[in-house]
Amino acid sequence: MDYLPLFLQIRDQRCLIVGGGDIALRKIRLLSDAGAMIRVVAPAICSDIRVFLSSDHHELLEKAFDEQDLDDVCLVIAATDNPQVNRQVAAAAGQRRLFVNVVDDADVGTAVMPAIVDRSPVVVAFSTGGKAPVLARLLRQKLETILPQGYGKLAALAGGFREQVKARFSHINDRRYFWEKVLAGPAAEKAMSGDLDGAQAIFEQTLLASEAQKVGEVYLVGGGPGDPDLLTFKALRLMQQADVVLHDRLVSEEVLALCRRDADFIYVGKKRDRHTRPQEEINALLVELAKEGKRVLRLKGGDPFIFGRGGEEIETLADEGIPFQVVPGITAASGCASYSGIPLTHRDHAQSVRFITGHLKDGSYALNWGEMLDPGQTLVFYMGLLGLPRICQELVDHGRDINTPIALIQQGTTKNQKVFTGTLGTINDIIAEEKVRAPTLIIVGSVVTLHERLSWYKSEEAGSISYRDARV
Repeated sequence: MDYLPLFLQIRDQRCLIVGGGDIALRKIRLLSDAGAMIRVVAPAICSDIRVFLSSDHHELLEKAFDEQDLDDVCLVIAATDNPQVNRQVAAAAGQRRLFVNVVDDADVGTAVMPAIVDRSPVVVAFSTGGKAPVLARLLRQKLETILPQGYGKLAALAGGFREQVKARFSHINDRRYFWEKVLAGPAAEKAMSGDLDGAQAIFEQTLLASEAQKVGEVYLVGGGPGDPDLLTFKALRLMQQADVVLHDRLVSEEVLALCRRDADFIYVGKKRDRHTRPQEEINALLVELAKEGKRVLRLKGGDPFIFGRGGEEIETLADEGIPFQVVPGITAASGCASYSGIPLTHRDHAQSVRFITGHLKDGSYALNWGEMLDPGQTLVFYMGLLGLPRICQELVDHGRDINTPIALIQQGTTKNQKVFTGTLGTINDIIAEEKVRAPTLIIVGSVVTLHERLSWYKSEEAGSISYRDARV
């Protein structure tokens, strides 16, 4: 994040605009809407600005800028058509630690003016950091069409009930639950349509009928393989309303950032032979937090029911009588294969697919290798990076052709994705000199040969390494 978004209270505060033309006028209108007292400094000030700022609490100084113009101001905007003057204003403002916006040159200033959708008291502001103002305008157009004017009336009505809600519920979570219920229900619909009396009556009825929540709920949500665009709508909704987030190592930072920002975050990740918390302790923590009346998000990478121990966790919840929901996610096999251009099944290559854990609960490799010999079956190994030499050797020893194609996918669907392809006999030599980073996924079968032709996703890591590269 290049800029910290803030909404400033500038009503009855002095703001300086250096510039007296059309560009300055656009900024003056915004400051005026926010109730600012405006000081304009420019050698020539256009008539429209003079008319717009005709009241006594504004100042029009028809002269060149000097540092004294910064006295008693809280915000500075440099809006001249002279880059040298704009830089002079920015430098002087910087010496006084004043925020300054330089029109059409965001890098010179310390603040940017966002695109705004005004549904006061609801205000949406967003910015491209000065990099693509036309894009910001296009985004604003989209938001204008999907945010009804009635949101302002709804927000104003809700503001009138804040003290009553505080008096009714002592705990912040109970207040939050009330607001989520009433702002997504019939009261909101009436307020949006302009029936404020009807909305107020429903607000009052709902408040009287609401009780503090004694037992919370647990959301077991699959966060997918890494790309946040692969989340389901339901996953995103529950991520936004949870009070506490228990997340593991496989949840990407981009996915985690979509959770409610003021939630409590608890890391319960696991690595091979190194667990932050034992599984039994995680199970107990879910129960404890839910019994405190909290909505708990158990966010897992991939799908919670595919090597994610989700079944163990909801067994505990069911035994304790804790309400829960399960939201499936795109499992790593599906996501990584798709982003690598490797179909898991294909009429000419594989008629079935098998998902296999790379190591068992006891750390052994006592798998049923004899069932993995069919060349028409794709094998997908989860968590198999450290065991790759053993996996290749066991498959060959049990009768799989040593020239069977294999792919190792690093951090699939993310910007760090990288695909290594080879055969059961060559793949270990191929990755020996590479710094492969977990999590990884291993795909075995002739479908791997389609990768080079069908690969479509271009990550920042860029490219693939194959057995052909290893021979060069």
